[in-house]
Amino acid sequence: MDEKELIWRTEETERLLHTPVFDVWRQAEVSATGLKGDYMAITALDWVVVVAVYRGRFVLVRQWRHGEDRLTTEFPAGVVNPGEAPEETAARELLEETGFRAGKVTLLGTCSANPALFKNHIHCFLAEELVPTGAQHLDADELLNGFLVPVEDVIAAFGSPDYSHAYMGTALAFYLRHTAMENKSPKAAKTGKGD
Repeated sequence: MDEKELIWRTEETERLLHTPVFDVWRQAEVSATGLKGDYMAITALDWVVVVAVYRGRFVLVRQWRHGEDRLTTEFPAGVVNPGEAPEETAARELLEETGFRAGKVTLLGTCSANPALFKNHIHCFLAEELVPTGAQHLDADELLNGFLVPVEDVIAAFGSPDYSHAYMGTALAFYLRHTAMENKSPKAAKTGKGD
């Protein structure tokens, strides 16, 4: 089948549900081949996930997740406020949730939250040159603990019940790609960092 025949066009939308976090939409769509159907889509603000490294350890948070009804361990993360650049959100969320101020924030990658349903995106950042301030600045309904875990321990434990958040896995994959590319760079080869 030609790729042009895979494309669907939205003819009509109707918001079915509005919440403080997301909206659910019905989309009446028609395919290039004439198929018609109603499909659901969710709109939400973009999110950031922050991979912060301090002295060979990841900066993590532990918090209650209502969907899972249990505590999970994750990278700091949050919602991109309207008018805020994702890199600003990354630095802000890291500081608010953990008390670490980032001297350098680098975009590792951006991907769809879930292209089958969600219209928003996740921006994954690496935070470096961290300075501990010793103070969290949490929202009124945020209850979480920040702490440090060796990088290799987190990598080995990902996928266990404590480390089950898929967005953390996505950020971890971007981080591993980034470090692999850094180790293969000509600069790393000259300094011996790639060996």
